[in-house]
Amino acid sequence: MTSVRVDKQHDGNEAADSASGEGYHRALGARQIQMIAIGGAIGTGLFLGAGKGISKAGPSLILAYALAGLVIFFIMRALGELLMYRPVSGSFSEYAREFIGPFAGFVTGWTYWLFWVVTGITEVTAAATYMTYWWDIPQWLSALVFTVILYGANLISVKLFGELEFWFSMVKVTAIVGMILICAGILTIGFSDAGDTASLTHLWDLGGFFAGENGIGSTLMTLQMVMFAFLAVELVGVTAGESKDPETVLPKAINTVPWRIAVFYVGALIMILSVVPWTEFQPGVSPFVAAFEKMGLGVGAAIVNFVVLTAALSSCNSGMYSTGRMLRDLALNGQGPKLFTKLTKSGTPLIGTTFSAALMMVGVWINYQWPGEAFNYVVSFATISGMWAWIMILVCQIRYRLKADRGELPQSSFKAPGGIWASVFALAFIGLVVVTMGMDAGNRVALYGAPVWGLLLAVAYLVLKARNPEGAAFAKRS
Repeated sequence: MTSVRVDKQHDGNEAADSASGEGYHRALGARQIQMIAIGGAIGTGLFLGAGKGISKAGPSLILAYALAGLVIFFIMRALGELLMYRPVSGSFSEYAREFIGPFAGFVTGWTYWLFWVVTGITEVTAAATYMTYWWDIPQWLSALVFTVILYGANLISVKLFGELEFWFSMVKVTAIVGMILICAGILTIGFSDAGDTASLTHLWDLGGFFAGENGIGSTLMTLQMVMFAFLAVELVGVTAGESKDPETVLPKAINTVPWRIAVFYVGALIMILSVVPWTEFQPGVSPFVAAFEKMGLGVGAAIVNFVVLTAALSSCNSGMYSTGRMLRDLALNGQGPKLFTKLTKSGTPLIGTTFSAALMMVGVWINYQWPGEAFNYVVSFATISGMWAWIMILVCQIRYRLKADRGELPQSSFKAPGGIWASVFALAFIGLVVVTMGMDAGNRVALYGAPVWGLLLAVAYLVLKARNPEGAAFAKRS
């Protein structure tokens, strides 16, 4: 990708308008960037996945979300430091190229693209499943309609993408805040069917805080699910090249991570588990639905179904946005087909988005033909590929900070707290998550698939390099 620096020590023409260097339009304002950042941390991992985590780990799931949230904050501040050094669209692969090497950039770009394609497949299929709650219509038809609508919205303009994501995120935020307020009212005033039994003591009087079958071990085994819930929080980095005022907007969005996690995850779970004893939750059942039923609010299930549908569409919308830009980034660097560089008049990557949307269509067909555990394995692989972007962000931040401290590069205006040690801690935590995935038979297959994907990328990279050994795409950035 065309490198676009914003610090004053670099070329002023580049700094003046980095969007023109990349060909994108800076159409995402502060309101949209903030909601994209908020929405990226709220998805089906919370609305549905938390039910499984509660049934396995009990109230200690709250601690798992809090600890993982701290790690996510370190990751986002590391990303913020890099973004203020040089905000570019497709930032993960671009930073990997600069601070690690061209092969790392190649792997990161294609892996993050794969992550969003797979995520798009799962989410649009999930959205189609949620539609059957209201209407008895074929699942494939709903999936087709959703995919076409989101594809069209992403081709019209980046501003329309931002508006869709703003309202998708608004629905999710409103639902969680509403649930917290209702639960707080039950705990203080005592209304609804749950009023007589609701109590904060549910967090420790039903077998203790670490009430899972294996105590702290059960809590550790939920980390993979917890981290999956946070996937896509880094999406704000992909928007960097299309933000109207990245130096102001992006730091503000990133700094909201702590309170987002404190309110939407930790706060919501504390409230729910205080109203509904953790022993009443079952895997595969949304804790929000269970809480509404316990309160005697029959309309709650329909409300949550709508919210979860919105969350799925939001994730698929983000996937459409990300995939086209990652493919264009690779193409501009000679690490992908040149046809992916084409932009529409509105500044959207036409061919890359179309190619990715077509693969999402294939995924819907595959899910229709072979439902079951095999599809769940693909979701686990999405987790592995998503965490790869986090690993690259952390490694690049460490290498950047070391160079900046030596005076080889300008200092970022948005330094990550804790410096390289916070990033080292986050890397160690991700390593722990990978280990726990290896201990779970249901997720272990994803660890087998990752080396296969890596081998395919290595072969593709060597073929491209053999065709153009002197190309700039294969020279390490200085």
